[in-house]
Amino acid sequence: MSLPVRTSASGTDADAGRGAATPSAAGPTPAELLDFVRRSAADADLVSSLPLDPEGRTWIRLNGPAGSEAWLIGWPPGTGTGWHDHGGSHGAFATASGTLKEDSLAARLPTEGWKTLELAEGVDRERQLTAGEGRAFGRHHVHEVRNESGAEHAVSVHAYYPPLPLMRRYSRTGAVLRLEQVERPEEWQ
Repeated sequence: MSLPVRTSASGTDADAGRGAATPSAAGPTPAELLDFVRRSAADADLVSSLPLDPEGRTWIRLNGPAGSEAWLIGWPPGTGTGWHDHGGSHGAFATASGTLKEDSLAARLPTEGWKTLELAEGVDRERQLTAGEGRAFGRHHVHEVRNESGAEHAVSVHAYYPPLPLMRRYSRTGAVLRLEQVERPEEWQ
């Protein structure tokens, strides 16, 4: 099924870099990526192959379907991604063990020409994803993912297509979202 091709530790999935696979012309749909991450999250041997660190996130690069970028990620208690987007890639993730909380925005943000936005009321979405649960998202998805447990690791599988061309990192104070950084693949490697 999914074969690990690289292991790294104590960073973010963005820090780990881009996939080496060449994307196909059409690429996998969000639904196909969701099917892949769910099947991978249910693979007990794959999930148990991930080394877990008590303080930092760990990951293993996976072979995603049809040129997608995929990762198996371990989340120690209290860790998270911060607000970010996926640079125009669509994707999916599924929880293999533990529980992850996702906060997201139900609004399409402009991708260029702004540093600070005031968000309208009602754009916030929240969901808990326990073992076996997953979700797909489109090209304009902005979210943060966290393991809020005080004692239990979480493990999840993520896939993106096309492989992440960049990631935008945001800070948020109340209704104000601020673009803080744009990360490019060459900075991750």
